[in-house]
Amino acid sequence: MKKFAATFALIGSALLLSGCSAYYDLAYDQQHVEWETEKPDEFPVLTAVGYAPIAEQQGDNQQHKDLAAMRASKLAAYRELAEQVYGQRIAGGSSVENWALTNDTFQASVDGVIRGAEVVRTYTVGEYYATELRLDFQKVHYIYQSTNRQQKIKRVIYY
Repeated sequence: MKKFAATFALIGSALLLSGCSAYYDLAYDQQHVEWETEKPDEFPVLTAVGYAPIAEQQGDNQQHKDLAAMRASKLAAYRELAEQVYGQRIAGGSSVENWALTNDTFQASVDGVIRGAEVVRTYTVGEYYATELRLDFQKVHYIYQSTNRQQKIKRVIYY
């Protein structure tokens, strides 16, 4: 029994001491990091066009329908820009019963925030209203930099 107790005490003390043997560098506690901002070499410019049918809009008169189509075409153009920037999520499903396809569905969605886009032109095309948008990523870069400066490590000084 004494031999078992001595072995147990030896193993227990080895486990306790091994927890204290982790390497710890005091140099990481005292350091100064200098940062510098990086700017991309090129900035792409994206364009998008959105369309909306004027006659399908709800409104009391033609002016209200025109304004609604104008707004709908602008939102459609923003959706197209979001698809270009963030991509489009596609979800689909199929059902098979007795070796025959019984149901085939898919759904598309877009989610994102577009900042800095500008309306280039709005005009009518027959029975539709069209809006052209332009998104210059240089402008987006400056907007992002003003709210969240992206930086890289310039130099680290250890004391």
